[in-house]
Amino acid sequence: MSTIHTSSFDALLRSSDPLISDTLNRALDEKEISISEATRLFYAKGLDFHLIGIVADELRKRRVGDIVTYVVNRNINFTNVCIKQCGFCAFSRDFREEEGYFLPMDEIVRRAKEAHALGATEVCVQAGLPPDMDGDTYENICRAIKSEVGDIHIHGFSPEEVLYGATRSGISIKEYLIRLKNAGVNSLPGTAAEILDQDMRDKISPGRISVSKWIEVIKTAHKIGIPSTSTIMFGHLESPEDRAKHIALIRDIQKETRGFTEFVPLNFIHSEAPMYKENLHLNIRNGADGKDVLLMHAVSRIMLNNYINNIQTSWVKEGAGMAQLSLCWGANDFGGTLINESISTSAGSAHGQLLKPKDIRQVIRQIGRIPAQRTTSYKIIKNYASEEGKDPLDEIQNTSQFGSYHELIKLDRYRYKNNRRN
Repeated sequence: MSTIHTSSFDALLRSSDPLISDTLNRALDEKEISISEATRLFYAKGLDFHLIGIVADELRKRRVGDIVTYVVNRNINFTNVCIKQCGFCAFSRDFREEEGYFLPMDEIVRRAKEAHALGATEVCVQAGLPPDMDGDTYENICRAIKSEVGDIHIHGFSPEEVLYGATRSGISIKEYLIRLKNAGVNSLPGTAAEILDQDMRDKISPGRISVSKWIEVIKTAHKIGIPSTSTIMFGHLESPEDRAKHIALIRDIQKETRGFTEFVPLNFIHSEAPMYKENLHLNIRNGADGKDVLLMHAVSRIMLNNYINNIQTSWVKEGAGMAQLSLCWGANDFGGTLINESISTSAGSAHGQLLKPKDIRQVIRQIGRIPAQRTTSYKIIKNYASEEGKDPLDEIQNTSQFGSYHELIKLDRYRYKNNRRN
């Protein structure tokens, strides 16, 4: 029975849409919410809208309490050269373009070592899909990192990259994942998901990994002991029903594998996205508004309540203020420090490439919650209930030392070299 079932709350429920109040009561009773019920929640307005937030926050509190977690990590996007041309991606460059880069191995390792020295427990390694890539490139990167920083967690390679690596190596997805695991991959980012509806994918990212292959990579990874995150990209062409179906599919996979550590709603960053700039689709939106962002986090919590404990908000996509508000709408994780964020930045996000641990903790404390640093697998490293503490990353005064995406694409020493130029 819910701790919020007071007479005043029950009176509010009786004043709301009967179908929505029934769904929320079922959610509070820990029942599974159907796709049609969840779809209806996305259309909520007025009192119904606020009640959804209250219920999502209650479920969050029951599931994980008042601790809000974050991870100290660094993104290493080692190349922006990509054979795909996804309509939402402003990060990638065709191999013929002058802004293509590819970080050499010693620079990849240097970034991992620097992050570790600054307290990072994770490096997130993702990139474009360069043409003619050697099949063992990802394995070599992992081995090089692990040889220098053995205890850092490699959160590496999306399902799209796994499929590409397996294809370039001429082996099965399972064989390739086993190789990655042996080379040092500890978990996969559950990105390249966008919306897990094939018709929608064919519009926004033709040629991108198919829904069936995405599922195959994720399930196979989970079954051989590689956990992953899960994501959704929303605020472009998708309908509320598309969102609900996507979350339900994630839920079904989790029932089978129990391999997802978290679910991360990712707002579409439109300003530099080709499909928005060039108006490639009728009725394309410029990302989700604040109301939709809050509903996305709340409905995710309500649908996934019995299966995925952690709902992560993205300060890179939303800014610290909206991310903070999402913590009152079902989210319980603030993501990572990132240090180098390139994907959203290249698409036009203006929220920066680094958020220091002390700033994350301050945002969390401002809403009366307890900050805690975690590992990638959600083990608590340090709880900041009663003390502030200092991290090496907090002491950095000049964050320009980490460079930026806009600087990186102009550096000749990292310029991508290919064999196809005349």
